[in-house]
Amino acid sequence: MKKERREDSFIKQPYYTGGDQALKDFINMHLRYPELSQANKVEGDVHIRYDINHKGEVTDTKIIGGLDELCNEEAVRVVKMLRFIVPKTPRHLKVTFHKNIRIHFHIHETKVQTTNPLHAQDLPSNQGMQINYTVVSSQTKSTTEKEGTLTSYSYTVRI
Repeated sequence: MKKERREDSFIKQPYYTGGDQALKDFINMHLRYPELSQANKVEGDVHIRYDINHKGEVTDTKIIGGLDELCNEEAVRVVKMLRFIVPKTPRHLKVTFHKNIRIHFHIHETKVQTTNPLHAQDLPSNQGMQINYTVVSSQTKSTTEKEGTLTSYSYTVRI
């Protein structure tokens, strides 16, 4: 007769709370593109192998394939911030897990957008931010003794 295998007799992999999408969101939220690398137009992926201890903390990292030194350091900084949930291990073993991750560094071009094309030539072409504005008109009527009814407009510009 074959002995039955119980579920709790296997070592399970650690996981990030919220799954893969939450892991990607965490990395995107905390990752800062180095200014010098962005100015030099360095783009690509940093491949990192990292170790997770029995407490769910990242203990060691190794760059498998990287870009420049600044991007590599930033990717390692973000990976070391990660915390994982480690399921109970059989016989209370203290296991170190090894995982790989790929962190993307891509430059996102921003464009100056205006709603009025006549003012597009007034804006500098090398400006690195996006400007959207909306004209909201509200009509109020006020009466004066001599002039009758006046119409006034108010504009809101959101930057």
